[in-house]
Amino acid sequence: MTTADEQSISLKQKIGQMLLIGFKGVSLTPQDTIAQYIQAQQIGGVILFDYDFQTKKYHHNIQNPAQLKELTGELERCNPDKSHPLLISIDYEGGSVNRLKEAYGFPATLSAEEIAKKTDNEISQYAARMVETLKKSGINLNFAPVIDVNVNPDNSIIGKLGRSFSANAGTVTHDAAIFSKAYAEQNVLCGYKHFPGHGSSTADSHLGFVDVTNTWHDIELDPYRALIPMQKNCQVIMTAHVVNRQLDPDGFPGSLSKKMTTHLLRDQLGFKGVVVTDDLQMGAITTQYTTDKAIILAINAGADILVFGNQLTPLPQDPAEVIDIIYNAVIQDDIPPSRIDESYERILTLKATLKR
Repeated sequence: MTTADEQSISLKQKIGQMLLIGFKGVSLTPQDTIAQYIQAQQIGGVILFDYDFQTKKYHHNIQNPAQLKELTGELERCNPDKSHPLLISIDYEGGSVNRLKEAYGFPATLSAEEIAKKTDNEISQYAARMVETLKKSGINLNFAPVIDVNVNPDNSIIGKLGRSFSANAGTVTHDAAIFSKAYAEQNVLCGYKHFPGHGSSTADSHLGFVDVTNTWHDIELDPYRALIPMQKNCQVIMTAHVVNRQLDPDGFPGSLSKKMTTHLLRDQLGFKGVVVTDDLQMGAITTQYTTDKAIILAINAGADILVFGNQLTPLPQDPAEVIDIIYNAVIQDDIPPSRIDESYERILTLKATLKR
């Protein structure tokens, strides 16, 4: 017979797998807080950054290739459960959004906009080199390629930064397919973003409320429609913190919207992989919702992994606090236990691919 304590531990460990946490530090010892979270199986993964928004310096986690390889190795060694590999993730798009900069000793990169001007063979070779850089660094999940369609070229966070392959949805699909194939061939996970489309936005969700209701176009779903059937190449999709009343009249942002995450992405488009929220510490969420409310909405919407980058806020988010919020919500019937089980199984299925 299973005791209440054993049930509690089991549930909390499942919840821990749903957390992807950022931390400060370019090296790691077993005594460090993030190491203790991993050792206690309180988190399922980490996310790495180079820039520190609090100090305004480039010293968050990444200094050079040798240091990064040592750090990711230290992270892996902290994980007591080798059957469930730790997700070590990053945003390595190339161009403006690139944590592995040439200045640190990593290969030079191009933006998606620049890459789209290359031949298919050149794109394939370039993608393979990027994936090889990740693999050598010990990173097993990259939140790229961006499959936002460049509907609004004046978009400050997508278009103006060259993060979209094209204003043509077919080009976006074509180039993203080449990239995701390169990831699959080297057994590194990738993640499409930002569902259901951030390319038409006129504001930055890092800073605050973003509403694309009047600017979003259905063609922004076309890359998802075409790429989801090829899911073996990309098993992760990141949801955006954008309000889109065309898709959710209640006005919840994509990351917290059941209509967008479950009804549209899963039920209509057929995505069976892992859904990851964009960073829940971004202004689009923190200016509109309490931490408790955002967490509960995200999980009930259908999110499998919640990201807390611990980069944008002065104080880091304690994973134990998030676990308690989710655990108590399950106990109080604010989150169905089945939602935790669904996410846990999807995450384990995803991680199993890393052991091949």
